[in-house]
Amino acid sequence: MHERIARMRLMVLIVLTALGGIVWLGPTAGAVGGATDALFVHVLDVGQGDAILVETPDGVQVLIDGGRDSGVLRALGAVLPVHDRSIDMVVATHPDADHVGGLVDVLERYTVGSILMTENTGESAAADAYERAVLREEAEVLYARRGHMFALGASTTMRVLFPDTDPHGMESNTASIVLQIVYGDSTFLLTGDSPKSIEEYLVLIEGEQLVSDVLKVGHHGSRTSTSELFLSHVLPTYAIISAGRDNQYGHPHVEVTDLLFNYGVETMSTAEAGTITLKTDGAQVWIE
Repeated sequence: MHERIARMRLMVLIVLTALGGIVWLGPTAGAVGGATDALFVHVLDVGQGDAILVETPDGVQVLIDGGRDSGVLRALGAVLPVHDRSIDMVVATHPDADHVGGLVDVLERYTVGSILMTENTGESAAADAYERAVLREEAEVLYARRGHMFALGASTTMRVLFPDTDPHGMESNTASIVLQIVYGDSTFLLTGDSPKSIEEYLVLIEGEQLVSDVLKVGHHGSRTSTSELFLSHVLPTYAIISAGRDNQYGHPHVEVTDLLFNYGVETMSTAEAGTITLKTDGAQVWIE
């Protein structure tokens, strides 16, 4: 096991510069599957929470958040081969329980090459358990900053849009890592639970660079996210909402779904459809 971890770490070449970071991420040793011509993004059904598995054409696997509990293991088991016990990178967008609670089980079940997170800390038991699990995993820990670029193999890039500073003292949703994943001409924008204030800040500093084929709707479709200004710049073809069926928060809120409808965005929710898999060949995106 120790040899395997050491081999995985050799797969990650990190070059930090004054202007940002470039991280090369290759498949972990013992990874299952080979190169294909398609990128898959699985928005996993984990109830009221977020968990997104990205599988690149070069065989790199990235798990972004893990839901509230061990239900993420069942969701992963439905899309990964039963003998696949490695994940190249785990991302915790922020330390709320419905994003990191299940990552404790993921880190116990899977061998993880690297972990991307922020310095923002949570006060819940789930956040504490996650921090302890990270220490036990002994994976390479990277702290996200705007400008960091991750090469997910040779064909796919993942760009950090936020945070642009140390978010230790921020409210947890505000501190969410925002990612943009690009394969060919296809782009996915993943916003964690970022509120409208961060969305509008991103409009200011990113402008037309926000245009994406797929938007993972912020904060489970809450009215605290998905401003009209933001949506008018992203202009997605698809919007995916990760929320639990009959959840106590009433997510997704009708203000959000009405706005998406008015913009002609095809919208799906895990509360209704279960796990949602998007596939792209780099030219167009479709739902499996």
